[in-house]
Amino acid sequence: MIIDAEPDLTVVGEAGDGMEAIAAAETLAPDIVLMDVRMPRLDGIDATRDICRLPELGHTRVLVLSMFDLDEYVFHALRAGAAGFLLKDSRPEDLLDAIRRTRDGESLFAPSILARLVEHYVGVRPTAPPAKCGPGSNS
Repeated sequence: MIIDAEPDLTVVGEAGDGMEAIAAAETLAPDIVLMDVRMPRLDGIDATRDICRLPELGHTRVLVLSMFDLDEYVFHALRAGAAGFLLKDSRPEDLLDAIRRTRDGESLFAPSILARLVEHYVGVRPTAPPAKCGPGSNS
């Protein structure tokens, strides 16, 4: 209802499990797939991987949604080809913004997840503001 109420967004299909999600994506060729992590028959991570591997769906981007703020889910979703990861408790306006930004080519993550991703890849938690860069700096 939230998505269909928006003039620039349309729900073109729904699926009850990962197998149905793949079949619907193949048939409907959506711009965005909102994928739940936990689903019957085939979980959302494997379904994301299968969708992202299909050449005919090269334009389709997957935004994974989960109730669970677990690093394992985030890393597996990213490795499967997901363009972003949001928590299901996100505010409706944040979900709509995430859909639009993902459609426009951005990768989007829930703030708590993004902070952990940065910390993981950088390896340290910042303790002080970064040094000033640009004109007039000594960098």
